[in-house]
Formats: sequence, C-alpha cells, structure tokens
Amino acid sequence: MDQNLGKILVIDDNEDVLFSAKMLLKKHASEVIMEKNPKKIPFLVSNGDFDIILLDMNFTQDITSGQEGFYWLKEILKYDPSAVVVMITAFGDVEMAVRALKEGATDFVLKPWQNEKLLATLSSASKLRNSYKEVHQLKEVNKSLCAELNAPQSIITGQSPAMRNLFSIIDKVAKTDADILLLGENGTGKEVIARTIHQRSSRADKVFVTVDMGAVTESLFESELFGHKKGAFTDAKEDRIGRIEAANGGTLFLDEIGNLSLAMQAKLLTVLQRREVIRVGTNKPIPVNIRLISATNMLLKEMVQRHEFRQDLLYRINTVELNLPPLRERLDDIPLFAEHFLESYSQKYKQPLKVLSDNALQKLKRYNWPGNVRELQHVLERASIMSDNSELQADDFFFISETQPEAKPAQVDSQKLDDLERDAVQRVLQKYDGNISKAAKELGLSRGALYRRLEKYAL
Repeated sequence: MDQNLGKILVIDDNEDVLFSAKMLLKKHASEVIMEKNPKKIPFLVSNGDFDIILLDMNFTQDITSGQEGFYWLKEILKYDPSAVVVMITAFGDVEMAVRALKEGATDFVLKPWQNEKLLATLSSASKLRNSYKEVHQLKEVNKSLCAELNAPQSIITGQSPAMRNLFSIIDKVAKTDADILLLGENGTGKEVIARTIHQRSSRADKVFVTVDMGAVTESLFESELFGHKKGAFTDAKEDRIGRIEAANGGTLFLDEIGNLSLAMQAKLLTVLQRREVIRVGTNKPIPVNIRLISATNMLLKEMVQRHEFRQDLLYRINTVELNLPPLRERLDDIPLFAEHFLESYSQKYKQPLKVLSDNALQKLKRYNWPGNVRELQHVLERASIMSDNSELQADDFFFISETQPEAKPAQVDSQKLDDLERDAVQRVLQKYDGNISKAAKELGLSRGALYRRLEKYAL
C-alpha cells in the first residue's frame, strides 16, 4: 500500500499495541503519534491536526465495558467535530460496534488485528477525512464567492491614450502568473482592473478573493488571512479557513496594502515567500497556489525610504507595476462611463433610460473629480434618481462645483494627493452632517478606513 494516510494518533494503554501499531503505520503515514494516557486527548486534539485517530475502547480503569472509549470519543468530537476516529478493542461485539458508529466513530476494528485489514480500514478512513476537508474548504470558498458576487460591479473602459496603453499592458501580463501592483488614487478602478486581469488569465474559472487590508485590524490579521483552528482564541468557535487559503488556485487581491503595519508586512512576506499558510492554533503548513494582485493609493517607494514599508515586500508584490490615471486626466472617457452607469441605473430602479445632454457633459468635463470614477458613478446615480427628464441637464448636477480645465494638475505629487483626499473626505462629511456610515459609503471606503483618514487629516 503506497497511500499516505497522513498524520495518525494512536491512543492505547498497552505498550505492545502502541509499538505494533507504530511499526506497521510508520511506513504508510506521514507521522504517527503514540499516547498511553487518554487524559492527554484534549491537549493533543486541540493542538494537532490529525487525519486519523485510533482509539482504544478499554483502558485500565474499565477493562471490558468500553465506557471509557465512548467517553473519549465524545471528547474528541467535541474538540474536532470532523475527526475521523477508528475504535479498537479486544472485546468488541456487534452491539458495541453499532453504538460506536452511532456516536460518531468512523469504523471499528478488533485486536489483535490483521495488518492488511487494518490498513484497508485506515485507507477508507483517510479518504473520508480528505472528503471532509474538501467539503469544509468548498463551504468557505463558497462564502467568499457569494461575497464577491454580491459586490457592486463596475467596468473597465476608455479611449484615452493613457487607457489604451494600460489595456496593452494588461493583455500582456494577464496571461502570466506574475504578481502585480496597481497604483492610483482612490476611485480609479483598481479592483475593476484586478478582476479584469483575473478574467483574462488562466485562472479565470477559479475564485477571485478580495481583502481590504485597510479594514483588517492587527489583532485579527492572522485569523482573517491565514485562518484559525477552533479554540485558538476566545471567539474562535469553529475552524475557519483564511482568505489566502480560500484563494487557492485562483487570484488574491489585496487592496490598500499600504495600510499594513510593519509587523503585518513581515507576516505577509513570509507567506508569500513560502507560498504556505499556518492557521492560528496549529503548526501545520498548508500549501497555497495563488496569483497575487495588490493595490494602493499610497506612494510605497517613498514609504520604503521612510522605513514605513518593507523593501523586500515591495519587490515581492510588484513584478509588474501598473499606474491607473485619475479621471481628470481622461475626461474624454466620461461619455463611455455615463452610458454604462445610466443604463445600469435604469435597470436597477426600473425607470426609462436617461442620457446626458451636451451641456451636462460639458459640466462634468469641467469638474476636477477628486473621487475619480467612483465619484462619477455616485453623481450619475443621484442625478438619474432625482431628475424627471429623460435627458439630464447641467442643472441636474447642481451639487458639484465646476473647475477650469487649466486648473487640473498634470501630475500630482504626494502632498497634493493628500490635499485632494482630505478635501474629498471633508466635503462628503459636511454633505452628510458628519454621518460616518453614509460618508464612507459615498467615498467607497470601509468605516475603519474612513476613521484612519479622519485621524490622519485631523478632521
């Protein structure tokens, strides 16, 4: 038998049985742990990820009834409900076997056992354990997929030279597994670009998992990204797969990666270098095969010089670097966005399709768009709801102020970028009288990310 049975725990108070089991199983298992004292079961099961547990039904305190075995079976399943437990006893009968199976055992063997029969039983048990793992992982991946499918979708479009150049690069890199770093202001469509790259890659039929790093607190970082085992900490009421593991085989999109602390950067770098995760509360590395796409509106190279971002992590995540132009540098793309968004709002609100008049379009082109495409999307949604006309006029956009084209900067340095973001945050806060939830929604930020910006700009 060449099959690897995984990690096996054998619990029996008879040293001869333990020795025989180890001599037989060490050729077929990745690891065999032997234990005489059943009182150590809670510690062993809660700290080790066992594929199969061989449990004696009778210990010295109770030689023939099997009651101790049933007690410890319940304890094992309490710590790990998906544990695969094979009961062993020299005094088994059909009634005891049936009871063991009813109480959660996977199978039942008599000792002294026949080696081939025992190995065949454990082989079946190993397959069952693997199926449990696959079902659990599929459930977790399904949760991620549902979240992704329910996320608001946008489009990638444009005829401007900057966008045509960007499309050309995307066509080249999408077919590879190269790690990509997307740079650009808030609202420029970094997640849309990431999804587009995924859809044009060889992983298109696999999962696309997003993580807003700006919303992940340091205390929950490892649990959220790497997963955890039940009981690893106070609120860990069940085993949970991490976001990185959920993306196995597909694409992992780490948004706002510039917000990570140096401690979190170090942990992330280790995972990316080894391409394996270790769930909180375990010591077992889990291999992962992911395509990484990261994004930020921050100037990481300047952060490296200020020792705020690890240079080795920057090298790791930006095999290819893509810069997304702000909307004010691609104003000719506004009609394309308007056509798409107005059509989607017509369907969403079950109203006649609305179009932009020439004077409305000119007004939109004179606006500076600090919130970029995301702000344009919200502006068009509001106008389409409030206007009774089939053709939107300039007056339907009374809530935006016009700026002259010559006032737009050709290139925005870090200080000007901060000023633009501060002004946008302040303007939206005033609009909603300080309501954090509404302001965060309009800005396309999580509440946590908005709070960090309020603290950063002393608002």
